[in-house]
Amino acid sequence: MPRFTSIKKISLAVVVSAAMLMSISESYAGTGTVRLRVFKAGFIIGGGGGKGVLNYQGHIAYFRVGGIGVGTIGVAETRYAGVAYNLRSPADIYGTYSAAGAGIAVVGGAKVARLQNANGVVLELRGVQAGFEASLGLGGMTVTPL
Repeated sequence: MPRFTSIKKISLAVVVSAAMLMSISESYAGTGTVRLRVFKAGFIIGGGGGKGVLNYQGHIAYFRVGGIGVGTIGVAETRYAGVAYNLRSPADIYGTYSAAGAGIAVVGGAKVARLQNANGVVLELRGVQAGFEASLGLGGMTVTPL
């Protein structure tokens, strides 16, 4: 019987160690800073594109931004700066982001966006817009390597 008890103790130690490692790896999700420059144009359905850069733990990742918005009218360029949350590597920023919202901005207007991709990365962006754009509905963007 003492041998069975030691096997139980070893099994329990393995389970506890595995649980600790899983919680440690989850806590390694970090944050990075993001800068984007996006140009949008459209009437009812809008398209846009641009470029950006992510700075994450000393790594720099340049990327391309593309996307479509429904209910967009106007032409505008927006420069965003913000934070990317839930990163485990710079490559996590790539993917399709979506957010629902409504907004209107006139020359010099401020823009705020909170978007999330399938990797769990959340972008919180603030920007200044030049031009005119009104939008209502679901918008999104795709981030790909440059």
